[in-house]
Amino acid sequence: MTKPLLLNLVHESPRALLPSEGICDIVHAHEHGGREAAIAAFAPHIQAVVTHGVHGLSAAEMELMPRLSILACIGAGFDNVDLAAARARGIALSYGPDTNAATTADHAVALLLGIVRNLGALDRRMRLGGWKHPSDEPPALSGKRLGLAGVGRIGQGIGQRCEAGFGMEVAYFSRRRRPELAWTHMGELAALAAWCDFLVLALPGDADTHHIVNSAVLKALGPAGYLVNIGRGALVDTQALTVALREHQIAGAALDVFEDEPRVSAQLLLLDNVLLSPHLAGRSPEAQAAMARLLAQNLAAHFGGRPLSTPIPA
Repeated sequence: MTKPLLLNLVHESPRALLPSEGICDIVHAHEHGGREAAIAAFAPHIQAVVTHGVHGLSAAEMELMPRLSILACIGAGFDNVDLAAARARGIALSYGPDTNAATTADHAVALLLGIVRNLGALDRRMRLGGWKHPSDEPPALSGKRLGLAGVGRIGQGIGQRCEAGFGMEVAYFSRRRRPELAWTHMGELAALAAWCDFLVLALPGDADTHHIVNSAVLKALGPAGYLVNIGRGALVDTQALTVALREHQIAGAALDVFEDEPRVSAQLLLLDNVLLSPHLAGRSPEAQAAMARLLAQNLAAHFGGRPLSTPIPA
């Protein structure tokens, strides 16, 4: 019996597909001329698609695949998937909650430490033969105020690490108050930015959060404040952030995500008070293994006629 054909759009995570090879025949889009070429070549036969929140899948692409019956997202994000179109066609939807939450939270704290303690600039200086300057006095993290924009699994993990490890006071902004959390809820992001020393973004990307960090929020964060973004690049108005960094309206920023990935604003690259990583906050061998197991479970369940392990919530 022929196995179902799966189209993989997530070429950054090939190991996450290994356990699924016994369930599906797999076509990797990047090996077949890219996304559009692979869909055009295999569309009549594709029964499953693997993607994630950044790559997504559009309604128009779904229409090209008449046999598509399951769309599986690696990781917790599914913001660029047209969920309404998929549900209208009866396509099963799965995702990977918790698979990379711990790794992402770890990386967020690493970015926070790196930018606040100025580690990137200090490393570059030493490689050029320099040493410490009398003016070097990077702030401490202990006892400071942490503002979380978004308190899903990742946001909560960041808050727990900073509270337990650095004795930080934590408050958060989210669409609704989370009564199970002991932290202070703030209904306005600008108010949270004005209150905190460090503002960490762990929100999904959608129409409501596009450029939610604008010039007003950055000014509220202030010249001693730091921004960390491990959510989505479009959460931040890049031009406003560039101005705020260049004019020292904020002290610094650490970014793992960007508006036009994989391209990074040339203006940001010229600044010394920004720390950059290439959207890998959620990547680790442990996270890859967890993604792989859960993806295979969902595919096996779907094609075996059983309920999905982790369906995307309605």
